[in-house]
Amino acid sequence: MSGPDPAREAALRALLLMERGVAAGRALDRALAGVPDARDRALTTELAYGVMRQRQALDRELAARCRRPLPALQSPVRAALRLGLYQLRHTDRIPAYAAVAGAVDLARRHARPAAAGLVNAVLRRAAADGVPRGAAHRDPAALAAAYSHPEWLVRRWFARLGPEDTRRLLAANNDRPLVHLRANRLRCSGDALMDELREAGVVCRPGLLPEAVTLEHGTAPGSLPALGQGRCTVQGEASMLVGHMADPAPGSFCLDVAAAPGGKATHLGERMGDAGTVVANDISSARVDRCREAAARLGLHCLRTHVADCRDLPQDFGGRCDVVLADLPCSGLGALAGRADLRWQKHEADIASLAALQAELLSAAGRCVKPGGRLVYSTCTTEPEENEAIVAGFLAAQPEFGLEDVRDRLPTALAGAPDAIRGMVRLWPHLHKTEGFFIAVMRRARA
Repeated sequence: MSGPDPAREAALRALLLMERGVAAGRALDRALAGVPDARDRALTTELAYGVMRQRQALDRELAARCRRPLPALQSPVRAALRLGLYQLRHTDRIPAYAAVAGAVDLARRHARPAAAGLVNAVLRRAAADGVPRGAAHRDPAALAAAYSHPEWLVRRWFARLGPEDTRRLLAANNDRPLVHLRANRLRCSGDALMDELREAGVVCRPGLLPEAVTLEHGTAPGSLPALGQGRCTVQGEASMLVGHMADPAPGSFCLDVAAAPGGKATHLGERMGDAGTVVANDISSARVDRCREAAARLGLHCLRTHVADCRDLPQDFGGRCDVVLADLPCSGLGALAGRADLRWQKHEADIASLAALQAELLSAAGRCVKPGGRLVYSTCTTEPEENEAIVAGFLAAQPEFGLEDVRDRLPTALAGAPDAIRGMVRLWPHLHKTEGFFIAVMRRARA
């Protein structure tokens, strides 16, 4: 090759940063810093995130083809092999010769001289052999291997969902996630935003909610004037649904107890018509600064920030709030498509420790709700210990709260959600084409 390929070089940098423990999003941002071309940036993102999603399956095949154990190879060699094999197995626009040559060039530039020969030999054999014949996916271990997920997690889903829904969920987690925009209803509607984007040549379509616009693959939202000028913000549709479930009236006093980076808090403000108050709280000033910046970009004046541990909020807001939003720290196991590295960072023991924290934080959030007010609990996880069990424990300890029927706040596509009448909504990637999400809406009885 005449020079380094910028997309593959950046993807390699991102993978090496992730291997050192840097979060996927931060690693990708750092790797993309020197990549100005939009097409190269899109390819970098696809390759880096794709390798992380498929890492277990890629490593399984590479281990069978390499004479040396993968852990014994230099980090850049492992990354180059994964990138090359990912392109061979999971892309249809990159010719096999280009995938192999690109990986060989990476190894030549970043590792010992002999590494290029090893990468060339392994990937040429992989290209010649084609996709390996897989085992029947009738048990969790086979599904975990085929779809590159940790086996402990697949076993949990398999026991609750059965083999076919588990397979569909795993496949959805390995899809490239779409980007969704939330139209700023203070400045435009979802339809107006779509018209603007289409006039600029952006391929997009309506989302689940009136203010949601879905971008097709290939559009970098950061380049859109509508984003920079505050007519929209990037937010997943499941996250947008939380604002609909909270349903604050104009003039309300709302509290988002863990607000950064501000997507849900600013959505509350938009839905209130910028009339009332939204307090965006988080545990550090750096985090609430992101909420303040988001509000300024969107032209919101009703948002004010507050720095505190959630457990201390009743001291300042006890019994004062019309709406309290508690989108609390969770395992994130519903967001594995967008958080490509997360599946390899979480452990089953994390669920119990997070559930204990969630119960403590939700109790504090509940004490901030005034009589007749509303408490909204949400997570981006699929696990019942962090969802239904937390709500059941809270209601048992706080009998003045009860679940509220939310059927009238659901979009048509979700109208059949089985527990909406009881105030709970579960979203699944394979069923609803969103992140895996849980939302519960509770009302405090009037005095």
